[in-house]
Amino acid sequence: MTALHDARTLFADLTGREQDGVWSAPGRVNLIGEHTDYNEGFVLPFAIQHRTFAAAAARDDDRIRVASTFADHPVEVSLGDLKTLFPTAPGTIPAVPEWSAYALGVAWALGALRVDAPIGVDIAIASDVPVGAGLSSSAAIEGAVAAALDELWALGLDPVALAQAGRRAENEAVGAPTGIMDQMASTLGRADAATFLDCRTLETRSIPTGFEAAGLELLVIDTQVKHAHSTGGYRERRDACERGAALLGIRSLRDATTADLPRAAELMDDTTFRRVRHVITENQRVLDTVSVLETEGPRGIGDLLVASHASMRDDFEISIAELDTAVDTALAQGALGARMTGGGFGGAAIALVERSQVAPIADAVERAFAEARFTAPHIFTVTPSDGPRRDT
Repeated sequence: MTALHDARTLFADLTGREQDGVWSAPGRVNLIGEHTDYNEGFVLPFAIQHRTFAAAAARDDDRIRVASTFADHPVEVSLGDLKTLFPTAPGTIPAVPEWSAYALGVAWALGALRVDAPIGVDIAIASDVPVGAGLSSSAAIEGAVAAALDELWALGLDPVALAQAGRRAENEAVGAPTGIMDQMASTLGRADAATFLDCRTLETRSIPTGFEAAGLELLVIDTQVKHAHSTGGYRERRDACERGAALLGIRSLRDATTADLPRAAELMDDTTFRRVRHVITENQRVLDTVSVLETEGPRGIGDLLVASHASMRDDFEISIAELDTAVDTALAQGALGARMTGGGFGGAAIALVERSQVAPIADAVERAFAEARFTAPHIFTVTPSDGPRRDT
């Protein structure tokens, strides 16, 4: 069975009728550039082949109903009620189950773009994007729902506008203080390429990854340790970044360079300084990675991936033992580079490996996890893939 089939089946079970269509959007892997997005910096993610599917159809009333294969019960509200449900105050729990807030939040964000009242809709969601692994299953939900509503409501929006609606849903409906990287990576995905994104201007450039031609694979090591962006650790890191920017007298850490680090060290307490140092150096690593991919190819980016992980582990302090074990083992077994990816506090690591070494490195990581008595990891390869589409 596939997630596409599951979405269609769930829709039929929910409504007893045929859907108008099925739309999907991908999850993403961030090649490099972690916690730089909400600091108006640079990121280099790519969409992956794992997707979320939304089977949907218009209704003849003003109700919106969403169901998911990973929830026991659907959630139904009137479109008018969305204005009272959202936005969610920072730090509070949404008035609807969190999984549904991603979809309903997109409807709320997109509904505000219409002059006339949008029609009601039924939506059934299924996904093969691993949840809680740092692969942005949330942005995949947002992208699939946004693509469906864009067509059903005849909005005619471009991918950037759809990404902005997804981010607004995540920030204001779910209450997760994330940047726009995940949504942009999902909606702007292209096969065989990463998306170089300036998170301040939203300017993008497609950067060929060259993995296939170089005989390389990107291995994802899902630690099975789930994380949640709406919890305190993420917020604390963001607050530290904003505090650091204020102390430097700049709009955001995007406006700082490595030359500002000595002054930052004098102005800040040790923890704030280390948070700031990660963001400043990570921005530079993104720029360097783009340059290397364009001039040397993917075999030259390994050291940048390793340096990124060390910065997240030591300065931003968002890695965990399972992620460090995954990275260290992959490197010891010959990976060209490896790092944790995603928001941290769990989730996944990535490793750039020779195609012939995928199985041996995966086996070594599994053994290392077993020896440490960690939960067995889920290990698989990902390929840069296209963004949202209509599947049926």
